[in-house]
Amino acid sequence: MARIVMKFGGTSMAGIERIRNVAARVKREVEAGNQVAVVVSAMAGETDRLVGFCREASSLYDPREYDVVVSAGEQITSGLLAITLQAMGVPARSWLGWQLPIHTDSAFAKARIGTIDTNALDRSLDAGEVAVIPGFQGVAEDNRVTTLGRGGSDTSAVAVAAAMKAERCDIYTDVDGVYTTDPRIVPRARKLSKVTYEEMLELASVGAKVLQTRSVGLAMKEQVRVRVLSSFDDARDEDGHRGTLIVGEEEIDDMERQLITGIAHDKNEAKITLVAVPDRPGSVGAIFAPLADAGINVDMIVQNIAHATAGNAASTDVTFTVPAADLPRSLDVLDKARGDIGFEKLVHDTRVAKISVVGVGMRSHAGVASTMFQTLGARGINILAITTSEIKVSVLIEEDYTELAVRVLHTAYGLDAEAA
Repeated sequence: MARIVMKFGGTSMAGIERIRNVAARVKREVEAGNQVAVVVSAMAGETDRLVGFCREASSLYDPREYDVVVSAGEQITSGLLAITLQAMGVPARSWLGWQLPIHTDSAFAKARIGTIDTNALDRSLDAGEVAVIPGFQGVAEDNRVTTLGRGGSDTSAVAVAAAMKAERCDIYTDVDGVYTTDPRIVPRARKLSKVTYEEMLELASVGAKVLQTRSVGLAMKEQVRVRVLSSFDDARDEDGHRGTLIVGEEEIDDMERQLITGIAHDKNEAKITLVAVPDRPGSVGAIFAPLADAGINVDMIVQNIAHATAGNAASTDVTFTVPAADLPRSLDVLDKARGDIGFEKLVHDTRVAKISVVGVGMRSHAGVASTMFQTLGARGINILAITTSEIKVSVLIEEDYTELAVRVLHTAYGLDAEAA
């Protein structure tokens, strides 16, 4: 008898008919002899509605009360799914985050899971019940309700799977797996049967919307096997697999491994350039320290060669990117630190996009970056900034070229599926 966690997102839970579809899938797993815990999101659009109420009530709302409000969506869907399963003859009960309990820190609206007490959960599963758990929520040390940040139900599911030592965590969504790139941009994108934790973590961090980045990091840390599959489509690939498995590198055969696994894009970037920053020790630290203190994540960084004009000390331009949502706050922080930094002018641009190629094959093959740069250059696409890791190369380009860049790179790396 295997233990399995099944997680269903907002589109899967959007209305009673879809909840019945979810219940039918859960029932099949139970009838196959598995012990099942289900983690659910709020109905599609419900969390946004609740967030809107909080903002309407007060622009300076208490984050502790905000968590009480926005966690209500998952409480509703967990109860409805338990009722639906019972109506189908499947023993089930819902468990709120504080009832298990799922212990978190006190960073309200963006809490992190510490531990999960599975004693009550184990008894429920051993009694033959399906445990229905609201994602996204937990409880702080002072017994206040907390939430894990948007997309946090993925993290809830992986954490529950790790705590109950599940064989697998199945993430059901509105796509049928992880593709080599967004199939809406490249119709010949291929669905991948397996992806390593590292590759999925990089893809999620650079714009792939399939899984929340934190959930992948937790899965890698706890070695939880994750499968991404569709709530609406039971189609299997030519090898009989459904969805995409996210596993350790040791589970992927050398024959299955390719140089580049996928290409991601992210338009939610903003470019900031500080013009004429004094070229002296500590200048760069004066830029990024206040941004870090404000909790703003900086991604790509480019510093130009210092130059001096007659009668003036040497200066340089520093360019970097931040999430587009953090641009107003970043500009405010930098303006307040202008005296310490000493820059002459601040320029920003939101009409940019980050394009990334990801693959563990980069570790043992040269020329990946060269292929990327030459391919973009041949199409007249200018590169504004570059950043790399062991298995990723990312470039910043003008937003208007996003889809062209993704298509030509997908072809250049041999990722296109064969025509049917």
